[in-house]
This record gives sequence, structure tokens and C-alpha cells, in this order.
Amino acid sequence: MAKVTLVFAVLLVALGLAGYFGTGSLHPTALIPTWIGLALGVFGFLAISPNESRRKLFMHVNVTIGLLGFLGGAIEALRGYAHARAEGIEPDQIALASKLTLAALMLIYVNLCVRSFIDARRSGKV
Repeated sequence: MAKVTLVFAVLLVALGLAGYFGTGSLHPTALIPTWIGLALGVFGFLAISPNESRRKLFMHVNVTIGLLGFLGGAIEALRGYAHARAEGIEPDQIALASKLTLAALMLIYVNLCVRSFIDARRSGKV
């Protein structure tokens, strides 16, 4: 699962950089997925360990980061959309797409992690 974490880390870094440079480097908050991806990457590398308890610890840290990333992305997407509509303007499509993509990636990642944890528990590896 640690290698899957690294794949999601790369995807998040790419999402953040694409959002940042896609907006002309005007909005530093577009880099938030990049920071989440870097955190996943660091803990993903730390989870590549022969020590089972260390691997479990860092994978649990990663799934927590993933869950917070999902909640933050989904809540911010809804909040930004509702705020724009309340003001009578169109929501920023790039920001909305970035937040929804962050939420979707993190939801998929958390789902994969939970399935992996359940499979490990059932197989008696834990």
C-alpha cells in the first residue's frame, strides 16, 4: 500500500502545480494539493519498511491525511460553490475542479487503504 501512496502523492503534486500554474501563479492556495501530496509522499516513503509496526503506523498516518484531504476538499468545494451562487456570480471553474479532484482522489485513496487494512486483518497478517 505504500507504493500506492506514492502514486497518489505524485498525482496530488501534479494537481497542485497544474492548478497553480494554470491560474497564472496568482493563487498560492492552489498549491494545497501539492502540500498534501508531499506529506503523503514523505510518510509513504517512511512506510516502506520491513518493520511491520513502523509500516502500520505510517500507513495509518497516511490514511488520516487522506481523510482530512477528502473532507477539506469536499467542504471547500461546496462552500466555494455556495458562496459564488449566493453572490450571484459563476464559481471559479478551475478552483472548483481542483477541489473536487482533490476530494475524489482522497476518497479513492482512503477507500483503498481501508480495504487493504481489512484484507490484512482477515488474512491474519496483523
